[in-house]
Amino acid sequence: MGALDIPVGFARHDRRSPLTEPWEPLYSRLAGDTVVLGLRAGDAHTNSRGFVHGGLISALADNAMGLSCGRKLGDTGGLVTVNLSVDFLGLAHKGEWLEFDTVFVKPGSTLCFAQAFVTSDGQPCARANAVFRVLSRRAAA
Repeated sequence: MGALDIPVGFARHDRRSPLTEPWEPLYSRLAGDTVVLGLRAGDAHTNSRGFVHGGLISALADNAMGLSCGRKLGDTGGLVTVNLSVDFLGLAHKGEWLEFDTVFVKPGSTLCFAQAFVTSDGQPCARANAVFRVLSRRAAA
């Protein structure tokens, strides 16, 4: 896979974690207050039937919404997921470009609500909703 396979505006995602390490390379772009994640689906992203695994879609939707809430809120001690629901609307296949785009963030001092849409080659794949607990800097230490 070369750089031409990545849509304009996306660059290597700069935040890594042990969970997402097997799914690299991940990409991101900033869109106002939101962080849009993207990836080109490969073998490491699929289930035994060759579809992108729902667990990957759930985890990256959660990640995109959490990053977007953090960006919107600014200086916090971090966020933890309180509730996550995902509706799977279609299939995603190996070779397709997946985008995880947070389209709504309602920040609060203790809770942040978010919604994201996931597309596969531009077609709806999933919709996710999440609630995050906002941690104070002291609680996160």
